Formats: sequence, structure tokens, C-alpha cells
Amino acid sequence: MKLESKSETRSESATSTLTEQPFDRLDPKVWRTICVVLLGPLMAQMDSTIVNVSLSNIRDSLHSSIASAQWIISGYLLALALMLPLNSWMVDRLGAKKLYLWCFSLFTLTSALCGAVHTMDQLICARLLQGIAGGLLAPLTQMMIARVAGRHMARVIGYAATPVLLAPTFGPIVAGAILKYASWPWLFYVNLPVGILAVILAVFLLPRDEPSKQRRPFDALGFIFISPGLACFLFGVEQVAHHEGSGFLILGLSLLVAFAWHARRKKTKALIDLELFKNRIFTTAAVTQFVTNGVMYAGQFLIPLYLTLGCGMSAEKVGWMLAPMGIGMMCVYPLMGALTDRFGCRAISAGGALLNILGTLPFIWMIRGHVSIPVIMAALLARGVGQGAAGIPTIAAAYASVSKDKLGLATTALNIVQRLGGPIATTVLALLTAATAAVGTVVTSEGFLIPFVALILIQVTGFVLAAQLPVRIHQQR
Repeated sequence: MKLESKSETRSESATSTLTEQPFDRLDPKVWRTICVVLLGPLMAQMDSTIVNVSLSNIRDSLHSSIASAQWIISGYLLALALMLPLNSWMVDRLGAKKLYLWCFSLFTLTSALCGAVHTMDQLICARLLQGIAGGLLAPLTQMMIARVAGRHMARVIGYAATPVLLAPTFGPIVAGAILKYASWPWLFYVNLPVGILAVILAVFLLPRDEPSKQRRPFDALGFIFISPGLACFLFGVEQVAHHEGSGFLILGLSLLVAFAWHARRKKTKALIDLELFKNRIFTTAAVTQFVTNGVMYAGQFLIPLYLTLGCGMSAEKVGWMLAPMGIGMMCVYPLMGALTDRFGCRAISAGGALLNILGTLPFIWMIRGHVSIPVIMAALLARGVGQGAAGIPTIAAAYASVSKDKLGLATTALNIVQRLGGPIATTVLALLTAATAAVGTVVTSEGFLIPFVALILIQVTGFVLAAQLPVRIHQQR
């Protein structure tokens, strides 16, 4: 069968439709890989959530300022960005399993180091090291899953992503229990038993792989351009929302543009081969992921802000009201494989994007009318289902459109695109909210109308992009 799209390039014409097959069982090797590798992003996400909600307690215990304590989070995130472009090159050199073992072991050891420090400066340095290790766990997880999933890509990603959603739910509970019955270092020591167990399981259960026989030389100039460029850009975007950091933003953009020029000259020898984006399916899926991630993070910023400042609700009440979105995502993720096999990639992704729009429209109505808690919770449930349905088929389409020997490069490129979407969309809405929601020192509900309209426009963009995905795809050889 041919791919159901009229404007495919020659490289993409080899992508044939995914034949509808009965819902068969996954190979035990796939289950073993899922159970082991998801511990990496699960632990990293749990660690981030625990630290985020415990920041003030850590600051008080180490007698530090708010500005210094913020670098516990910012330093970790910037270290993640610095390491991300190295994923593909390091996999080629070491092999995915060996690199995963090194990263997980280092993440566990640096967790112990974070708990053992005595000053804020020491903790920030330890968190930088932890970020260096954690920066490769997420892309490595996606790549190893993509290698074993085959035509079950959407199904396997859905299964693997579901437990990671538990981290934002249980992270605050774990943090509260630790701070109530122990001291702040145990926020990091809690990682040790999970890390040790994960390393042992990885040694015995992950399939062996060998380093690439055709090893690319290290692109030092490309690394100098893209890693600091990515870190400066993300830091600048975050600071622009506070009317600072424009210099970092300009520097980051300049370095990223320089990398694009460099990579076009180096082609396959570049740290990230931009020739990958000549694949129309991969490019469409990557841009859709960029927008989808932007919608998710922008919504997570705007909706709680509207409920607390615009509607005057307490933080505790808002926290409970946001639960339906996570529930919606958790319910839809395990169904993604069956739905994508039945209806195709385009229908599910575009349908999810449309449901996301429908879940946001009630907030426009409530801004112009009156607030209804049942409507809010129903809308958030719809947004959660739509977010999950829009995202996973897109990731599956991106990975299925490239050959297995290009999975490392695809993982790196896709993760960078995903990481950029959230901060950019959130910053745009933050600037709009600051400009429109406040009248003097008073925040008005009506002032949130323009930010919500902007969010819907971003969602419409995501729908249009999802509608450009192929109807069905088949895993490349």
C-alpha cells in the first residue's frame, strides 16, 4: 500500500501504510525494555517535582536567598540542555545500553552528593552534575523503546508514558512526607534505592547493543555552537518573561543560527544532521510536537493562574481541580496503540488537537459569563484526553519515518524541538498576561481573555499541522 498523501518525497515514498492487524501481544523483550527504561524518566521527573515543591524549605535550611535557591532548578535544566545534543554521538560511541547504565549510575551517585552537601553553592554544583547525567535519560529511553517497538510504536509509547505521569501527582505527597518526618537531604537520598534497582535490572534485562561500526568524529565546533546556544536561549526565554535576559536570548539565537549554518556545511558529519529534516513526515511530526508541547506547558501556566488570580480560588482548591487533566491523559495513553491502528495517525492526532481546543473554549465563555466548577473539570478532562491523543501518534510518526540507523539522530532532534516548544509558548502567554490581566495592581478576570484567545490560536495551529500527518505509516527498516 502507498502512504495516503499526495506530496511525499522520494525518501518518504518507501513509507507504506500500516496494515490493520488484530491486537496481538507484545514480545516479552519489549515489556522488559519498557519496565527498565521508564525508571529513568520516572525517577528524573519525580526528582524534579520533589525539588520544585521543596525549594523554600531547602532555601531556609541552607540560609540562602530566593535568587540563589532558584539556581537549584535553573542550573539543573540548563545542564540538561547542554547534554542533550550529545545523545546521538555518544550512543554511536558507547552503545545505548552502556550509555544508559553510565547515566543512571551517575544520576544516582549525584543524588547522594546532593544530599551530602552543606552549602547552597555546593548543592547548585551537585545539581549541575545531576543534570548532566539526567539530560540523556529521556532521549535514551525514547530511542531504546523505538528500537524494540516496531509497528507497535504508539502502543508502546503510550504504555511507557503512563507511569511517568504519576510523578507530578505523587511527587508533592512524597516531598511532604519526607519534610514532615525527615530532613531535606532525604529529598535526594530517596533516589538511591530506585537508582540501584534500576541499574541492576538494566544490566540483566536490557538487550545488548554494540557501538556503531561507522563512528562519526566528534563535531567540536558544532557542540560549541549548539549546546551553549540551546542553554542560553532557554535561559533567555525564561528571563524575558521577567523583563530580563534579552542578552542571553540574543546570544542563544545567534549560536543556534551559527550551528544551522555549520551543520548545512558538514551535513552527515555534523553533531546533529539537519538533512533529517528533508524527510517531510519527520519534519511535520517534529513541528507538531513543538506546538503540542507548547500547548501543554502554556496551558499548565495559564489555567492555574486564571483560577487563582482571576477567579480568586485557593491554591489547594486549584490543585484538586487540575487533577482531571492528568486523569484524562492517563486514561487515554494505554489506548493509543489500538486507536492509532484502528483509525490511523492523522485522525487520532488531529482529533486530539481538536478536543484540546474544545476543552479550552469554555474558559472564554466563563471569562465573559460566570465560573462553573463542573464545567472547568469537564473542560480539563477533555484537554487531558486531547493532549494525550495529539502527542503520542505524532511521536510515533516521527520515529517510524526514519530508518533504525537514524534513530539516535531523530531522538536528539525531536527532544530538542520538544524542549523548545514549552518555554517559548509559556513566555508568549506570560508576556500577554502581564500586559492585559493587570489593571494597576489589581488582576481582573476579563484581562485573561486575550491570553486564552492566543492559546486557542496556538492549538488551532497544532490542529492544522496534525492534519498534515500521513494517514498511516509503517516502520522503516
